[in-house]
Amino acid sequence: MIHHLARLALVGVVAFGVLAAPLSGWSQAPADGDTAQKQMASLSWQRGPAEARIGTVASIRVAQGQAFLDGPNTRRFLEINQNPPRDNHYTLVGGDGSWFAVFYFENSGYVKDDEKLDADELLRTLQASDEPSNQERKRLGMPAMYTLGWHVPPHYDPTTKQLEWGMRIRTEDNETIVNYTIRLLGRRGVVKATLVSDPARLDRDIADFRNALTTYSFTGGERYAEFRAGDRVAEYGLAALVLGGAAVVATKSGFGKAIAKFVVIGVAAAGSAIAGFFRRLRRRS
Repeated sequence: MIHHLARLALVGVVAFGVLAAPLSGWSQAPADGDTAQKQMASLSWQRGPAEARIGTVASIRVAQGQAFLDGPNTRRFLEINQNPPRDNHYTLVGGDGSWFAVFYFENSGYVKDDEKLDADELLRTLQASDEPSNQERKRLGMPAMYTLGWHVPPHYDPTTKQLEWGMRIRTEDNETIVNYTIRLLGRRGVVKATLVSDPARLDRDIADFRNALTTYSFTGGERYAEFRAGDRVAEYGLAALVLGGAAVVATKSGFGKAIAKFVVIGVAAAGSAIAGFFRRLRRRS
């Protein structure tokens, strides 16, 4: 169920999951905006300029006007915004509070990046999964989702070791969701970065988020180039990351009965609690 503070647009991430996995969404629409702002004010915000740690594997520069939450505070942040609490997640909030990004490290092993991506073939694969995944979503009491096409075609930058894509999804209510994600490849796994933004300003926020990622770096010993013989290697490559990574491999290996597409949804708008909270912070500064 998607909760609304007002009429809010949606953005999130599309992925695959094993049927046993929980299919839950991220939202940013607390029932009581004033209460949510007070709760967010109680969090231990790390305000820029500052250097923030993403677990033990990476760091990112928090610019002036931005803010960051560590793992325990991100867990509470997600709860405030009516999301299931998640450990080992980290949050970067844009300067005007119009977007935030959640980071999570998946210890999947070294993902080889020597695979050429075929955006058309990947799209056909995703669209072919609509019918079976929606049958499972229906069984779980969830609304259907339909793959429309790419907002940002999947592409990989071998210099930054970043895989990026954005997918347009149609909901059962004929609402379009743009799901945007970046995967940052490291020596021992992949950092998943999920952008949550108002679709009306999505392209501007994507540009702002990409700029923020120029200050991201893996810590020494965790960089992709520091791979050594004997390190664990993931059983999949770049294309499978777009299709869901480990969940797809488990299914193909017979460990899962089937896979179901799900959408991780977030909402953000000028009237939301987080934007209001950051406006108040700026007034105090």
